[in-house]
Amino acid sequence: MSSSQFSSESGLYDDNEIVTIYDEEGRSLDCYVENEIEYDGKNYVLLMPIDLAIVILTEEINTDDEEYAETIMVEDSDEIEAIFDDAKAVLGELNLFLKRTGFILSASGELPPLEENNIISLEIEEHISEIEPEELQFLASFYCLEQKYNICTPLTPILFVGERKKLGKIEVFQAEEEELSWILEELLFEEYEEN
Repeated sequence: MSSSQFSSESGLYDDNEIVTIYDEEGRSLDCYVENEIEYDGKNYVLLMPIDLAIVILTEEINTDDEEYAETIMVEDSDEIEAIFDDAKAVLGELNLFLKRTGFILSASGELPPLEENNIISLEIEEHISEIEPEELQFLASFYCLEQKYNICTPLTPILFVGERKKLGKIEVFQAEEEELSWILEELLFEEYEEN
């Protein structure tokens, strides 16, 4: 698949085009269209959320070795629901407004200045054999349900890839398919070329 098979559509849209995407539960997330390409008769878009992505971390005690605790991302919707009000109150003290948006938690407002001692490096298992470190900016911590939680935002922007359907609706890809990785590379390459 060569770049010549792709045709960039990004010039057709204002740099500030905003679209709304929806997760399976119908929650919305507003995103900027960072780039758009056409491939095989379909239009693919690279999207970046308008608001800050929020990650909540906690520690999970290893049942085999109680002295060892592993830092994990809170992804269970019931647990998020249980701690959401506390997390929202803690971020409110930083003038950040936490939202239950589609796909991710997000917050609007201005981030506090980034300081070196507020950077957390978290190793994320991308594939069975690959572990990728991700850097996060620590924002606040709180206790809930006798558990400590840390609220962070990724230093690398969260990006989504979707297909623009009829009437402008965008279908977001959630699975990592081989063709999708090529499309993502093209979207990122085209965007880099324009800057």
